Amino acid sequence: MVKSLEKLVEEFAHHVQAQNEEIFKGDARTGNKHAKKALAAFMQLRSHGDVGRDALAVLFSHPRMDVRVMAAVFLLRHRTAEAKAVLEEAAKGQGLVPFGASEALKRWKEGTWALDPAEDDAGSSEEPRPAPPTKRSRPRTERAEPDKRRGSKRGKRGG
Repeated sequence: MVKSLEKLVEEFAHHVQAQNEEIFKGDARTGNKHAKKALAAFMQLRSHGDVGRDALAVLFSHPRMDVRVMAAVFLLRHRTAEAKAVLEEAAKGQGLVPFGASEALKRWKEGTWALDPAEDDAGSSEEPRPAPPTKRSRPRTERAEPDKRRGSKRGKRGG
């Protein structure tokens, strides 16, 4: 059964709050569990397309700054002007949440922000791209030369 959009928005807000509370208590492990649940709620909202994204935008006026900021971070591409306004206001403060807001704005300006890429809207018609090769899977000829400045003991007498 598909959850209602309002319920997903409530879940998102709840888990963002819980994540930050756990992090401030020093329990990053539990905080990360809440972060995954907030992300899952966003992904379910996103599966409804722009209607789901629009539902999340109600959090721009949430009483808690951390919830407003996280909603804005995820909606930067879809609701750019509103999301930037929320982030710019939050970034004026001090602390972890304002820092996160300023970092999101920085990534947006750099063009490296990618939490909700536009190509997801149309659905991916391309096959998934293979992961880049790891160092182990590269042919020996592609491996980097050893760094001579590191002072390797190889090739030295008595080493």
